[in-house]
Amino acid sequence: MNLSDRAKTVLKIRYLLKNEKGQVIETPEKLFHRVADYIAQAEKYYGESPSEWAEKFYEIMSSFRFLPNSPALMNAGKPKAQLAACFVLPIEDSMESIFKTLKDAALILQSGGGTGFDFSKIRPKGDIVRSTGGIASGPVSFMKIFDKASDVIKQGGARRGANMGVLRVDHPDILEFIRIKKFEDLSNFNISVAITDFFMEALFKDDYFPLLNPRNGEIVRKIRAREIFDEIVTSAYEVGDPGILFIDTINKYNPTPHLGKIECTNPCGEQPLLPYEACILGSLNLSKYVKGEKFDFELLGKDIKIAIRFLDNAIDVNFFPVPEVEIMHKGNRKIGLGVMGWADCLVALGIPYDHKKALILAEDIMKFIKYKSHEASVELARKRGVFPNYKGSVWDKLGLPMRNATTTTIAPTGTISILANCSSGIEPYFLLAYKQRILDREFEIINNYLIETAKKEGFYSETFLEHLRKRGTLRGIKGISKKIKRIFKTSIEISKEYHIEMQAAFQKHTDNAVSKTINLPKSTTKEDIAKIFIFAYKKGLKGITVFRYGSKRGTLLKISDAHLSECCEITGRKPRVTKFHDVV
Repeated sequence: MNLSDRAKTVLKIRYLLKNEKGQVIETPEKLFHRVADYIAQAEKYYGESPSEWAEKFYEIMSSFRFLPNSPALMNAGKPKAQLAACFVLPIEDSMESIFKTLKDAALILQSGGGTGFDFSKIRPKGDIVRSTGGIASGPVSFMKIFDKASDVIKQGGARRGANMGVLRVDHPDILEFIRIKKFEDLSNFNISVAITDFFMEALFKDDYFPLLNPRNGEIVRKIRAREIFDEIVTSAYEVGDPGILFIDTINKYNPTPHLGKIECTNPCGEQPLLPYEACILGSLNLSKYVKGEKFDFELLGKDIKIAIRFLDNAIDVNFFPVPEVEIMHKGNRKIGLGVMGWADCLVALGIPYDHKKALILAEDIMKFIKYKSHEASVELARKRGVFPNYKGSVWDKLGLPMRNATTTTIAPTGTISILANCSSGIEPYFLLAYKQRILDREFEIINNYLIETAKKEGFYSETFLEHLRKRGTLRGIKGISKKIKRIFKTSIEISKEYHIEMQAAFQKHTDNAVSKTINLPKSTTKEDIAKIFIFAYKKGLKGITVFRYGSKRGTLLKISDAHLSECCEITGRKPRVTKFHDVV
């Protein structure tokens, strides 16, 4: 098992079992056996052999072709093993509901999960509280309480609190919500505005838009849609938040509309969920399926079948810290198989990220994963039964027996991509050379594919490495062909249109949603960001997040002055975890 020093450090800090003294008592091989053996125990419920499937699960993980989400790696085999990464909890307009949800969230965060909350049902600031005669403090005040609570929850000592806060665009406190990150840290929250088709129509017509009191549905006031949209754009430009959820698009693809509407997602936006739903995720490493100059669809197809069985099994052996979540998760059996190593895959095939061939391949691969994952779910349904809430679902109406309400999700794969030594999710390379801090250790990362190419093409030298370390990209380095420079373009060298086109290509064949950040240079204008949001809506995305370098102080990576002058800035302050960067 070939592991980088960075991967070994992450394993030691986060995943390997420790004794009461904090000493590591597990090897990486034993970790994968622990997870495989535990997940395979579900086979007994269906008259199958756990040992046969444990071997298959171990092989696909230890080869780094597939890895499940972090809670599964951390918790499988432990007492009360909570394996899911994504949760959404409901918040009604009462103290009882708000603080019950806070308690439930504490249990989930402690177990390694991430939680999403829609605060839209809470009455606006200044509204009358008839039961006490007092004045309501509004949804933003309660979001601050949830953030402070997350500060003291260590997620089993391995992960910091991660939450998504959502507010509908028609809530009377929407402007306060949009602006909150300008004035408050809220380091445990990503925030997103749930935007409706009705709002977008008002925006395109430059019309007024009604803000509604959720307590009674009455119009509090009308405001130009453009005013709200401009505030979203300005805040995203200045601080990177809020993101946008196109909530009607999300519900258009809701597989269980008979159970209600989806109002929120998990912290990184890739998993829309009903109240009390959860989802267990896993990712296929696409770089492992490149054989010479071709992509190995045959091996991928075999692995998809194993991965879907792994994720479905995980539901049966999962410990649920909240009873209502167990009912909903076992009722819908949502799983999310996604990908990582996409940038590596393209480089290995010699295809630039911002090329039509890349978009075509993205659609082909994700269409294949969707088809094969649905096929695997149907096969499981015929042996194990359809998911309990199947009647009335989209699948029921199609006459397609499914074991799982959803099968595919594109997650950010922060730390599991470090273990697999591949690029994260479907993102392009952030930089080709950089230093990353993990707790008190600093690691230098230089792109392995670039080193191999440099040696093969004859431009590898100490001088080349020196220039690369200073810049982080190939821009300005002489003696390298335009073709190679294009193949190794970094995130901010890729146009905003291609970022969105790539997200759309994967979203087209993904049941749930896609986690992706549209990384932008410091020179990006507010008008550019406005165009990005509108383009994303027209492309049918379920959500969108932008990050303009220089918009937030602090970074997870140590970057040279030469590169900073072109795209971003760094201060000596303690780094913050920015949207979609899952770091130890």
